[in-house]
Amino acid sequence: MYCRFLVPFVVLTLWQSVHRVHGGDPFAFFEWDVSYMTAAPLGVKQQVIGISGSYPGPILNVTTNWNVVVNVRNSLDEPLLITWNGIQHRKNSWADGVLGTNCPIPPGWNWTYQFQVKDQIGSFFYFPSTNFQRAAGGYGGIIVNNRDIIPLPFGTPDGDITIFISDWYNRDHKELRKTLESGKDLGPPDGVVINGLGPYRYNNSVVGDGIIYETVNVEPGKTYRFRVHNVGISTSLNFRIQNHNLLLVETEGSYTVQQNYTNMDIHVGQSFSFLVTMDQNASSDYYVVASSRFMDPTVRDTLTGVAILHYSNSQGPAFGPLPDGPNEDDTYFSMNQARSIRWNVSASAARPNPQGSFRYGEITVTDVYVLLNKPPELINEQLRATLNGISYFAPQTPLKLAQLFNVPGVYKLDFPERFMDRPPKLDTSVINGTYKAFMEIILQNNGTTVQSYHLDGYAFFVVGMDFGIWTENSRGTYNKWDGVARSTTQVFPGAWTAILVYLDNVGIWNLRSENLDTWYLGQEVYISVVNPEDSSNKTELPLPDNAIFCGALSSLQKEQSNKYRFSEAPSFTSSAKMLFSCILIALLHYLKY
Repeated sequence: MYCRFLVPFVVLTLWQSVHRVHGGDPFAFFEWDVSYMTAAPLGVKQQVIGISGSYPGPILNVTTNWNVVVNVRNSLDEPLLITWNGIQHRKNSWADGVLGTNCPIPPGWNWTYQFQVKDQIGSFFYFPSTNFQRAAGGYGGIIVNNRDIIPLPFGTPDGDITIFISDWYNRDHKELRKTLESGKDLGPPDGVVINGLGPYRYNNSVVGDGIIYETVNVEPGKTYRFRVHNVGISTSLNFRIQNHNLLLVETEGSYTVQQNYTNMDIHVGQSFSFLVTMDQNASSDYYVVASSRFMDPTVRDTLTGVAILHYSNSQGPAFGPLPDGPNEDDTYFSMNQARSIRWNVSASAARPNPQGSFRYGEITVTDVYVLLNKPPELINEQLRATLNGISYFAPQTPLKLAQLFNVPGVYKLDFPERFMDRPPKLDTSVINGTYKAFMEIILQNNGTTVQSYHLDGYAFFVVGMDFGIWTENSRGTYNKWDGVARSTTQVFPGAWTAILVYLDNVGIWNLRSENLDTWYLGQEVYISVVNPEDSSNKTELPLPDNAIFCGALSSLQKEQSNKYRFSEAPSFTSSAKMLFSCILIALLHYLKY
C-alpha cells in the first residue's frame, strides 16, 4: 500500500532531476494541511483557518517558469478550493481553484495542484475561494522571482518582508455567510489586522490590553522590499509607515515607474511592492499602519491596524499620534493616486500578455463589454448582487468539466454586452470570448462602495478611470502607452474603470468582485476562451489525471493514487523500514523506461 503511493512520486522526482540536467524548468513541491486553528486577532478567541499549523499560511517562494506542485489536504469540515490570485496558469485553467473549473475537495480528502508560473514575476497571494472561507484566513503569499539572468530594475534589497492587511470580524466565516444568506448586511468590521494580528496599543482608549501585535525587525541603513496584500473582505485600506517613504516598484506582476509615496490606498485583493530604506535615527520604534478608507466616522477609530517597525538599535517604543493618512472621504485623492501608477515599459522582466507588446494602445479592440453593478437587491426573495442584471448561479457541475464532457444545460454563452433593462435574475450565463481577441471591459459601479474586480488567467491593462457614466467619448482619456498591467483593479462608487485584455489564454476564467460579500452574493461571471482551430487541444493542457468529478459527472469519480482519505495515508514512522525498498523499486521502474 505504501509503495503504491510512494513509487509514482519517486519516479516523478527522478524524471524531474534528469529533466533539470537537460535544461528543463525546475519543480517546487509543497505539502499543505488546511485545518482550523484557535486564534484571537482582536483579543476574542475564535476559529481561523491555518495551513500546516500556520496562520497566515506559508509563502510560496519560486522563480519564473518554475513548475509548482502543491498537495492540499482538506482537514476542514466543509469543501475547499484554493485559488492563486494573479497567477496566470498558462493553458491550465484546471489549476485555477474556483467553482467554475474545479469540483471542491471534500472534507478528509486531498488534491494536488500543479501549475507553471510561466513568464511571470512579482507579488501575489493565494486564498480559499469557496464558502466565505477567506474571512477566516487560509491565505498566504506568492513570490515569483526573476531568473538570475534577468536583472532587477532596482538595487537588490537587503531583505524581503510580506505584509497582509485585512478587515476582520470576531464572528466566524460560517456566521458571516449566514448573515448574508438571511438578507442582512454584514455591518462594519470589528477591526483591522496585520499579518493576522491585532493593533499595537497606541491609544489605550481605542485598543484593549493584551492584544498580540506584529513586529517587523529591521537593520538600520538597509533597504527592504515590502510586499503588501489586502486580503480582507470588503474594506479599502491605507498603508503607511511612520517617517518612512514607500518607493513603489511593482504591482501584481508588473514593474512600475518608481515613485515615492507617503501612503498608499490598497483595495481588496490588490498587491503592491515597495522599497523602504531604514534611514531614520532609531530614537524609537515606528508605527506601521493600515487604516480603513471611506467608512462611517463612528467606526473609523476601531478600524485601524497598527504594527511596529523595530530597528535593531532602537532606543525605545513608538510614541505619539499615528502618521496621518489621506482625508477619509477623499475619493478624488484615491483615484488620482491610482492614475499615477504607471507601467515601467523599459524594465527587463517577464511580460504580461500580449507577450512582448509595448504598444497595447495600437491593438484593435474587437469585443466591448460594459459591466454594470448595482447595490445588492432581492431576486426570488434572496439578497443577490449582479453584473448587468445577472447574479451568477454556480451549477453542481463545474463549467470547465461540462464543456469538456459536453454536458448539456449547465451554462449558456449568452452574457449580455450591456446592462439590459429587465428584472434581475439568477443565471449561469458565460461571456463567449473570442480567442486572441483584444477585449475592452468597462466596469461601471452604480453602487455605494468601492468594488475591486479580479480576472483569473490574465494580466489586463488598466487604461482609464473616472467619475460619472462611461461613454464612447471616455476613450479619449485613456492611457494608451504605460497603463499598468495587473489582475485586480478598483472601481469607485459612481465611477468607471476601463481595462484591456488580450484573450490568448485558452480556458474558462473567472471575472469576479474581490469584495467577498458581493462575490458570495453572485457578482461574478466567467469568460470562455476556446481556440476554434485546435482540434487536438494543444493550446490547452488536458484534464488532470487526479481530477475530482461532481454533479452530473459524479459517476466518473474513481480512487486515485494521489487522492486518498487520511485513514489510508501511510505513516512515515511506521513505514520507515519500507522506504528504501520502495525507492529501489521506483529506481528499477525508472531505469526500465
